Formats: sequence, C-alpha cells, structure tokens
Amino acid sequence: MKEEFFVHTLPNGIRCVLKTVRSAVCYCSMTIGAGSRDERVGELGVAHLLEHTLFKGTEKRKAWQVNCRLENRGGEINAFTTKEETVVHATVMRRDFGKAVELIDDIIFHSTFPFAEIEKEKEVIYDEINMYKDSPEERIYDDFEDLLFAGSELGHNILGRKQTISKLQNYHIQSFVERNYTTDRMVFAVIGNISPKIFVAVVERYLGGEKATSREVERSVPEVVGRFDVTKSHPSHHQVRCVMGARAYSLNDKRRLALILMTNILGGPSATSRLNVALRERNALTYCVEALYTPLSDSGMLTIYFSCEKEKLEQCRSVIANEIERMMNEPMTARGLAVAKRQLIGQFAISAENNEAYMLGVGKSYLVFGVVDSTEEVYRKVEEIRPEDIMAVARDVLPSLSMLTYI
Repeated sequence: MKEEFFVHTLPNGIRCVLKTVRSAVCYCSMTIGAGSRDERVGELGVAHLLEHTLFKGTEKRKAWQVNCRLENRGGEINAFTTKEETVVHATVMRRDFGKAVELIDDIIFHSTFPFAEIEKEKEVIYDEINMYKDSPEERIYDDFEDLLFAGSELGHNILGRKQTISKLQNYHIQSFVERNYTTDRMVFAVIGNISPKIFVAVVERYLGGEKATSREVERSVPEVVGRFDVTKSHPSHHQVRCVMGARAYSLNDKRRLALILMTNILGGPSATSRLNVALRERNALTYCVEALYTPLSDSGMLTIYFSCEKEKLEQCRSVIANEIERMMNEPMTARGLAVAKRQLIGQFAISAENNEAYMLGVGKSYLVFGVVDSTEEVYRKVEEIRPEDIMAVARDVLPSLSMLTYI
C-alpha cells in the first residue's frame, strides 16, 4: 500500500513531511517546539512578540519585502503562537513552492529584529491585548488556565502584559531564539501537488544549509493544583460566563482518543451533544455551551464553557452535573456508541478536507510523536473504543472539575 506521507530528515535534524495531493495550491508550515511556556521570568510575552517581529526584516530583506514576497503573487504567509509551539505557515500556488520555502527559511533563521520595528510592533500587540480584554468569552479561558496551572510556565497569557512587553528588547528575543529555535525541534510540513523528488531538492537547498542545533533546556511538568471555585465580578457584562474544567491526559497518553470521543459526546460541536440537548434544546437555558479537550506534551485540560442569564446560572450547573453523572455511571448502548464513533470519524474526515488545517496538524503530530497516523489507522483506533473506556475516562477526569465564573 502506498504510504500517505513521505518523510525526509535533513542533516541538521529538521524533519520534513510531505503529503502529495492533486491541487493547484500548496500549503506549507514550519512548526517549532517553542511557545509561551518556554519563557523565563522577566520575558513573558516574548514568544508572541518574536512571532510578530519575524516579519520585520531579515539580513537581506526589509519588512515590506518580506510582506510582498508571496502576497504579490497571490499567496500569503502568517504565523501564530501557542503555549508549546510557534508556527510559520504559507499558502501559495504550486509554482511558487520554492519561494515559500526560501522565505520561511529566511525569516526563521535570518531575522534581525530591528529596534524600531520591535517598538512599533509592541503598539500593535497592545491593541491586540485590548481587543482580548473586550472579549470575555476568550479571556475567561486564559484566567481559568492561570488558576489550573498556577505556579507553572503554562499559567500565563500568551500575549503577555503591557508592563512586561514594554521592557522587552532585541536581546530578549535573540536569547529566546537561541534557546528554543533549534533544528531538532522543527518540522517542515507540506501538502500539495509536489513530487518527493522536487520536495527533497527544495528543502535541501533552502533548509538543509542551516546549522544543526539542539535544545538543552527541559520543560518542567506542572504541579497538581487543588480544586477551586472562583467568581469574578464583571458588572458591565450582560451575561454570566462560566468555565468548568480539570487537568486531563497528555498527548502521549493512550487514553487520549477515548477522552476525545467522550468530550465530543458530552459537549462537542454537534447540536446532538448531550449538553447542547439538555441546556439549549430541552430547557432553553443558554445559546452557547461547549466542551473542549486540549492535550499538551506533559499535561492537558478538559473544559466546559457556557453563558447564560444570571438567574439561570444555578440551573445550568445542575443540568451539567446531571449529564456528568450520566456520563460517568451509565454505559452507552451499542447503538449510541456506534453513532458517536461515526460522528467523530465524520468530523475528522471533514477536517482533513481542509488542507491548510490538516497540514498544521501533520506538523504538530510529527513534532510530538515522530510519526503521523494514517486516516485509516485513526479510524481503526476510534472503532476499538468500548463503552467501559468512555466511562473510565469520564470517572477519571470529570469528578475533579474546578470552576471560574464571570458575573
């Protein structure tokens, strides 16, 4: 059977992964195993500031030349920062694949981070922080993570704070790059109509000449935090917002897929999720309820979010508690579990049709696991999940839910 992915490791340690598909468009990304949890005291926000300033000039390009390189040809280049990764990604016509790889190499390995550009970009980030503060449905998640991972590098906002960012300089950025942007923690992923032969030639030409580096700093595993129930007053808001959540399995935990399925059944994107049916369809208590599972390299988090009118808060909590009790103690029927599996597999399949999103997932998967499961392998693992597996993960994670409420 033909392999779904072609893998080529460069002499400097950068792993390159290709999925060949019929398309006029090529998607590519460099996933770097460095995010906000890798920041040190006094440099909070530097990973995100670095991501912004990657585009502000290199040894051979001014900022406007970086921006125009692909966009003048109808393509685009962008980046984002998470707690554990920084990703630079580009979308171009197939004919411009080489130009995209060259530009990604240039900004990751040869950015100069000019002082004037850093200062300008700080102002942009201040505005981004203000937008975030005006979005309570986003802010509550960060505040919850601060509590759930208190005392850990995971427990602070990716954007940073204005007073800290204002003090960041070029040397903070350079220090973060030297510590964390190492070739042994990089994966270059591509989905497009590119042959393995051309793929190897292009990545060897543009990425292969970079110096081999390795990461010497190890991340510390976050310590366990006791349960909490915190309420914060936000009198200007028209709704009450609440996040209930707990620590969950890491990316390397074999129970992860069962927890993904359980979370999808409980409060996934479908209108038939148990929480949506119980809270919205049956009782008209809320417009928005969702459950999310976020696995990390050495930890994870499961959350349930909902918003409602203040007088309906306790009723919402009671309904959610009943659904959690059902999930822990009532085994699913064979038919119910079959439907849930079919639903999850369908979501996976539809997501895989988005080549950009799929490419980003491939990069992270290969960074963490050193392999990417085929779609058939993923589907097979989903089909093997039993009713007792669903109950086991529910009983393991759901009883320890903590709570943060905006009133």
